[in-house]
Amino acid sequence: MTRHHRFLLALTTAATLAGAGSALAETRTLTVGGYGGSFETLLKQDIIPAFEKAHDVRIAFVPGNSTENLARLQAQKNAQEMDVVILDDGPMYQADALGFCAPLKPLPMAGDIYHIAKIGPDTIGIGFVATGLVYNKDWFKEKGWPAPTSWEDLKDPKFDQILSIPPISNTYGLHALVMAARLAGGGEKNIDPGFKSFEDDIAPQVLTFEPSSGKMSELFQSKEVALAVWGSGRAKAVADSGFPMGFVYPKEGAVALMLAACPVVNSDVPDLSQEFIQYLLQPDVQVKLAIAQGAGPVNKKAVLPDDLAAIVPYRDSISKLVKVDWDTINQHRDEWTTRWSREVEK
Repeated sequence: MTRHHRFLLALTTAATLAGAGSALAETRTLTVGGYGGSFETLLKQDIIPAFEKAHDVRIAFVPGNSTENLARLQAQKNAQEMDVVILDDGPMYQADALGFCAPLKPLPMAGDIYHIAKIGPDTIGIGFVATGLVYNKDWFKEKGWPAPTSWEDLKDPKFDQILSIPPISNTYGLHALVMAARLAGGGEKNIDPGFKSFEDDIAPQVLTFEPSSGKMSELFQSKEVALAVWGSGRAKAVADSGFPMGFVYPKEGAVALMLAACPVVNSDVPDLSQEFIQYLLQPDVQVKLAIAQGAGPVNKKAVLPDDLAAIVPYRDSISKLVKVDWDTINQHRDEWTTRWSREVEK
């Protein structure tokens, strides 16, 4: 090879490498914080790849529960790592109040989103879970008991020591306290009737205030409990294993527990943050969330198979959901948690 040919080859190679470097530099990164476990698996396998391909972007996923990712937002408030965060609705209200959420752009599918999922100008629900009553259908059949129908069933003496309710450090337990307060004439702004109801009528019947979903499942499978306050998504997961788990929307309403998303402030890819949230609201993605996570779709155009529609919040059952006042709850939650340990789990 002549010197001239070597020179031309060097120029060509340099140009190729420069072009490759330029192409790599143009691939942007979107960092998304959300739940770990099966949710992380779902996103990485079935949801993220199509978005990455369509938008020429790499998505970095930061797994963690809602408490952990809210703490990350607080720790990184001067230099946020995440561009989009997915949290339970309670912690999401806190994140928004603390100024971590940027305004959402108008959603192209806004008319298809249930009103209850429109949390605020900065946040949106991406999936519904209902907090209601779960029960062992075979046990109830053996005893000749009808399925539970009301939050008041937590007071029924026949469930003494076969009842479990999570503590109020867990959203399911907190929802139960709020509903007890509402049924006794109070509510989020007057929680005293709820505490009295628990202290006098409900807590004495509780076998264990179980916070762990895995242990709650074990309590049912070992026939230690027949009735509990739990979520529709958890009920679906246990039912999918073959256990005769039933889920009930109490006549007073099941409580909406939403998976919520917001674009994080000061993102260096704000356009992609908005696009990703809109992508999560598309009907086909909503169906994937329902199948894998038991999260009922917030988009009215999502169509679920009949067996799944009977379990997760969907269409007619959306009207049976009640929304709690998270602004009030978050102001008092530490105080209530201390009171709970003193008056309820004593």
